[in-house]
Amino acid sequence: MINVIIPAAGVGTRLRPHTHTAPKGMLHVAGKPILGHILDRLAGLKDLGTTYVVVGFLAEKIEDFIKANYDLDIKFVHQEELRGLGYAVHLAMSQIPSDDPLLVILGDTIIEIDLAEFMRGPDDALGVKVVDDPRRFGVAVENNGYISALVEKPADPPSNLAVVGLYGIKSTSLLRECLADIVARNQTAAGELQMTDALQLMVERGSKMAAHRVEHWFDCGKTETLLLTNQHLLEGHHKEYKFKDAIVVSPSYIADTATIERSVIGPHVSVGDDAVVRDAVIVNSIISDGATVSRCVLEDSMIGSNAWVSGQIQRLNVGESSEVGLTS
Repeated sequence: MINVIIPAAGVGTRLRPHTHTAPKGMLHVAGKPILGHILDRLAGLKDLGTTYVVVGFLAEKIEDFIKANYDLDIKFVHQEELRGLGYAVHLAMSQIPSDDPLLVILGDTIIEIDLAEFMRGPDDALGVKVVDDPRRFGVAVENNGYISALVEKPADPPSNLAVVGLYGIKSTSLLRECLADIVARNQTAAGELQMTDALQLMVERGSKMAAHRVEHWFDCGKTETLLLTNQHLLEGHHKEYKFKDAIVVSPSYIADTATIERSVIGPHVSVGDDAVVRDAVIVNSIISDGATVSRCVLEDSMIGSNAWVSGQIQRLNVGESSEVGLTS
C-alpha cells in the first residue's frame, strides 16, 4: 500500500487578504479548491492506503470540505507549531504505523503527473523542474538521472533544478530516521526544519533518489500564480454555457448555482457557487463562492467568498466578505 502525506497547515501570508479567512489549500482555481485538484489525482493510485492531511490554521474548513466530498481513508494530523515542512512530515510520520511506500504532495501545489507511474520504480523519487530563478526553492543536483545533492533556497544555486514538492519514498524508514535527526538537532534554515535537509541526509546515507522531471507544476503561493494555474486548468474545460442575456467566452468555468446577467465572462474566468455577476465584463479572474460583482470591468482579479464589488474597477484583489463600491 502507498500512504500519502499532504502538508496543508501553512498560513499563506503571500496570499493575503484571502488567507486571513481561509487556508491557502482551500482557495479556488478552475472550480474547486487547490486541495480538491490534489485529492482528485490520488484516484490513479490503485494501492492507495491512508492519506494523512496535516492541518493547522482554520483546520475545520479543510476537514469539512474533504469529509463532504471524498470517500477516502483520511486521517487529519493537527500541527500546533509551524516549524517548517520537515516538521510537518515528521509529525505525520509519527502517526503512520508502517514503513510502506510513502507519497508526499504539498497542499498548495498542483502537479499534473501520473502518480502511479511516479511511484512505480524501485527507488526513492523526487519531482524536479528547471526554473529561471531557483533561489526561491529547494534545489537539486542531478547526476545520471539521480539526485546527488540538495540545498534549500541557496544564494548561489548549484543547478537550476527546483524541487517541486512531490516526493516518492520507498526507503520510508530512512526518511523517518533522517527527519528525527534534524528535529533532534533542531537543524533549521530560515527558522524552519526543512524537508530538503532530511532528503540530503538520505542521499548521504545511501538513498538512490531518482530525479523525475515534471512538466506542469503550479506553485499556488501568490495571487499571480493562482491566476496562471486557473488559466492552465481551464484549458481542459470545454463546457459550453448558454445564458439568455450573457456571453461566456471559453475556456471558463461557471458553477451551476451562479447567476450571470447582462455580462461577458471570459476567457479564463472561474465563477463559484452562488456567485452573482451582473452588468460586468470579466477576463482572467476568479470570482469565489457567494461573491457579487456588478457594473464593472475586471481583469486579472481575485474576488473572495461573499465579497461585494460594484463600480468602475479594472483590477482588484479583495478577500472574503469585503465590500468595494465606486461611483463613476
